[in-house]
Amino acid sequence: MKPDIVLAGVLAKKHTFTLPLNYQQPIASQINVFARELCSTENQDKKLPYLVFFQGGPGFAAMRPASNSGWIRRALKEYRVLLLDQRGTGLSTPINYQSLKHLSPAEQAHYLSHFRADNIVRDAEAIRAQLCPADKWAILGQSFGGFCVMHYLSAAPQGVSEAYITGGIPSLTRSGDEVYYATYQRVLAKNKAFFQRFHDAQHLVTRLANHLIENEVYLATGERLTVEMLQLLGIHLGMEQGPEAVYYLLEQALVRTPQGEYVNPLFLNHFCQLLDYNTHPIFALLHEAIYCQHTASQWAADRVRAQYPAFNYRQGKPFLFTGEMIYPWMFEQFTHLRPLKAAAQLLAEKSDWPDLYHLEQLKHNRVPVAAAIYSEDMFVEMHYSLETAQQIGQLKYWLTSEYEHNGIRIDGERILDKLIQLNRGIALR
Repeated sequence: MKPDIVLAGVLAKKHTFTLPLNYQQPIASQINVFARELCSTENQDKKLPYLVFFQGGPGFAAMRPASNSGWIRRALKEYRVLLLDQRGTGLSTPINYQSLKHLSPAEQAHYLSHFRADNIVRDAEAIRAQLCPADKWAILGQSFGGFCVMHYLSAAPQGVSEAYITGGIPSLTRSGDEVYYATYQRVLAKNKAFFQRFHDAQHLVTRLANHLIENEVYLATGERLTVEMLQLLGIHLGMEQGPEAVYYLLEQALVRTPQGEYVNPLFLNHFCQLLDYNTHPIFALLHEAIYCQHTASQWAADRVRAQYPAFNYRQGKPFLFTGEMIYPWMFEQFTHLRPLKAAAQLLAEKSDWPDLYHLEQLKHNRVPVAAAIYSEDMFVEMHYSLETAQQIGQLKYWLTSEYEHNGIRIDGERILDKLIQLNRGIALR
């Protein structure tokens, strides 16, 4: 392996593959898909199997590693790691409002419909056919990456030697509405825990919310900051170290002077860094579509929210954060989502999404699968994950309350090691 980059204890090589946008019409439009291959310096001359990593999302590129640490350190002991920039992300023909501006809304929606887990897996198999056609490889999926793993086991298990999932076992049959009914309950619980833990947080955030109602405040990216946008910070309440980040930001939000009160520019800048809808539009455009099989989402999170009026803030009432939900108003309030509003509506109305999971194939699955299920996960309902686990052959799981949804980012070496032990039949310690 001739590396393009040498990191601390890791050699990295870049790969770019030209692949079909639509595998039903492979000679038509093409896209580029980027992957970064990692190998430890001590194993550079060894022939090792690949472990392919599917990032969470949808719509986020694979991590950019800086050293041999975390789950990568554990993986590189026996694999070459392939960090896949899923189509439309990172260096894989990235999607944004500029890259789509030459298309009509209908053309944008049609183009974007090819960026779900099914085509991500087709890309992976096409890459395997070029990198190691005679060999199977292992796969690891975090969050939405676990949805990709489950589709892989449905559609192309012949390419997989073993599979790992962290915080991402999807329901195989439940609708987006059912998912969000459960998710709102989780978000309510996370709000309760947050405001109990940080005793002045409710005071801080209601002061800020009221200020936003009474004054026009603009973010560093140019949008007017609204209460609804402020509520979106709740996505971090379900992450390791996320509640702390939100609280410390709220502490600095308002500045009092003899001339009056204003929102700290530092807050406005950091707020933009904590919410990435402008820079990762696939997440907003296709998030609800990851649950759709022959059904339209019809803005499921927004419709289900109507059953939880406590999330609609009014002055004099308690403030609640929302979570991993996409709302139609986001395509009016976020600058880089506005040009995609019509396409987003068409995607929300799209009802002919193909199946993502083959229930019979999964029932008789023979690929060893090990999964970490986080009992306190705000993003993936534990009971639905356990329900799915009973429907998959050869799946073993580790149920734990030790971690939040992004546990692999915090303690990845330990988590992946435990899952490898599960797949190898070694008792967990």
